[in-house]
Amino acid sequence: MSPYYGVNEYFKDRFGCKVYKLALDGGFTCPNRDGTLGNGGCIFCLEGSGAFAERSCQNLDVQIKRAKQRLASKADTSTKYIAYFQAYTNTYAPVERLRELYLPLTERDDIVAISIATRPDCLSEDVLDFLVELNRKKPLFLELGLQTIHERTADYIRRGYNLECYNSSAEELNRRGIELVTHIILGLPFETEEMMLESVAHACKYSKGIKLQLLHVLEGTDLAEDYKQGKFKTLELDEYVKLVKKCVDIIPKDVVIHRLTGDGAKRHLIAPLWSGDKKRVINSINSILRQKR
Repeated sequence: MSPYYGVNEYFKDRFGCKVYKLALDGGFTCPNRDGTLGNGGCIFCLEGSGAFAERSCQNLDVQIKRAKQRLASKADTSTKYIAYFQAYTNTYAPVERLRELYLPLTERDDIVAISIATRPDCLSEDVLDFLVELNRKKPLFLELGLQTIHERTADYIRRGYNLECYNSSAEELNRRGIELVTHIILGLPFETEEMMLESVAHACKYSKGIKLQLLHVLEGTDLAEDYKQGKFKTLELDEYVKLVKKCVDIIPKDVVIHRLTGDGAKRHLIAPLWSGDKKRVINSINSILRQKR
């Protein structure tokens, strides 16, 4: 019995089988990169968080085929999949383009759901209306990268929107029956443990699911320059594991935990290097979570 309601258990409950995510690239950019809000993106961001996705130069059918091949050792012909769009901002386009990209996926029997990562400031009324339509045709998970509720940290990481923007978008998604999954980064520079737990608690007020992400430093980001200058330190494994346990303790039992950690591409990873051994990290987290409280 898992000590928390994890995503694998949730998917089995909801879809009746093991489900795998196919990391796809819709070819989007981000208002924090194209000059609308900024040019450098969030301070920690490299490749729009899509390092493990297929390449957008390929059409979706090709991407899906290649993504399935990556999972060939785990899956079989009866396996079902979620089309997962994580790279950059996946509602940052006219609705006509969104319809052309996402609606064909609703006709595929091998795709049981669609997961779209975006920003709360890229959810206009017409986009929300389309998402409702999409959700009626195929279950939809809408992911928002809140990261922190603390405005000073949000300014430092160049998030580009305030907390009220997240709150109002989250309320609108809930009102329209669209399942919200919120991302929180643990270990952001200058944040205390109490601040991080406050962000987790706030996200759980609005979200059906939550992703806990370890802050990792990637070469080529502005965060890497601050790290090299000694402006902050990343968490040690023991610190992170204990922090995750405290997060899980305050997450309501009906909120699905979609992720307990995260790892950057090893070719770019600067710190913490222990995060590159994901199996060890997950085992360490599960070990402490199973301890008697």
